[in-house]
Amino acid sequence: METKKSLLWNLIRYFITVIFLFICWMLFSATLDFPYVMIGLVGSLVISLFVFNVFIEPHEAGRRSVIPRLLPLLWYFPLLIRSLYIASFKMLGAVFTGSIQPGIVHFKSRLRSDLARVVLAHSITFSPGTITMDLDEDHYVVHWMFASTRHSKQAGSEIKDALENQLRKIWT
Repeated sequence: METKKSLLWNLIRYFITVIFLFICWMLFSATLDFPYVMIGLVGSLVISLFVFNVFIEPHEAGRRSVIPRLLPLLWYFPLLIRSLYIASFKMLGAVFTGSIQPGIVHFKSRLRSDLARVVLAHSITFSPGTITMDLDEDHYVVHWMFASTRHSKQAGSEIKDALENQLRKIWT
């Protein structure tokens, strides 16, 4: 029974990788001509044979750790854009007033999915004034332009809480 589950999970990982690569091919080729579509499909099928183990690791066995929930994902984008605007205006104010307190802060995340952790790290870096310098399992090291505290729990809540809570709804 275990080998059937393993085989099924390998097939699911393979097809998710094929779909992802094919979508990337379609976006970058920017054409719907039949020969290009077929080249992209065949290329995606072949390349996925070699990379699906790296693309989705075997320990990410839960369906929810790879495939996002659609409605919370759609709500994540306005939340991210809102936080980007808030951070942008805060940076603009800091440019004019010169009031910055740069610092490096460490904090942990409660996210269990590797994919969710990486999305959170990129979202933090995407926001003006913050750069994720390191991500090791659930431990983040972030350069923060407005380091109001060095306390890891407080800094983590100021930087990531809203985004992390939404990501937990997307990838449980």
